[in-house]
Amino acid sequence: MAMDAGTLKSMILDAFPDARVDIDDFQGDGDHYAANIVSEAFRGKTRVQQHQMVYAALKGKMGGELHALALQTKAPE
Repeated sequence: MAMDAGTLKSMILDAFPDARVDIDDFQGDGDHYAANIVSEAFRGKTRVQQHQMVYAALKGKMGGELHALALQTKAPE
């Protein structure tokens, strides 16, 4: 069962309420997404730490309902 973009965005915003989140279903199949996330929560964190924070927000859905997620994360400028 694929995850829809709205659910993905909602899960990210639940964890990062201040975030600007853009989701792109780049394959059009509800299974392969690209996400661009800008949040103050990422300030001072390495890229790996930022991505780990996003994966934690997805609560184990990565690799199951969500097959592929290309992440771009950063703190606001």
